[in-house]
Amino acid sequence: MPQTLNVGARSVFVTAVGWVFIVLAMMSVVWALVRFASAGSVVAALPGPQGLTSLLAAYLPWVMAAGLALSLGTLAAAIGLLLRLDWARRVVIGLLVVAIAANLGGLWLQHELVESVVSQTLRSSPLPTPAASVLGGFVTASRVLGAVLTLGTCAVLAWVIQRLRSSAVRQEFA
Repeated sequence: MPQTLNVGARSVFVTAVGWVFIVLAMMSVVWALVRFASAGSVVAALPGPQGLTSLLAAYLPWVMAAGLALSLGTLAAAIGLLLRLDWARRVVIGLLVVAIAANLGGLWLQHELVESVVSQTLRSSPLPTPAASVLGGFVTASRVLGAVLTLGTCAVLAWVIQRLRSSAVRQEFA
């Protein structure tokens, strides 16, 4: 059976992904610019030893600049996605892979932060044992919910990658 090619047909999926990424990238760019304006006050308000605060003050601008660069790259790729440029499709796929890796790394970071701060606090708290165990149950529930949401987000991002790599979508970018 002959295969019918619809070169130039624009799918709703690619258009929706493009617009969603434009909106998210614009929000992220605005947020990063607001954070750049108040970066000094953010570092000054951080609790902790002076060495840690000076370390954060040294690296925070670099981290914020990297976030701004990723946001601007996402914005450019999303506009290219709406224009059906193949390089933009590939960049969006790459950015989604980076987002999956960041989400999984954030899941590990969340676990370590909760373990070091909350669990240690519960062990040394003056709360009665039943109250501490109830609070510990809430902490466990929030950790499980965070893991489920993170893994669900990663699954959705992997599905978007799979759809962007499909032959029907690649055909739009030919």
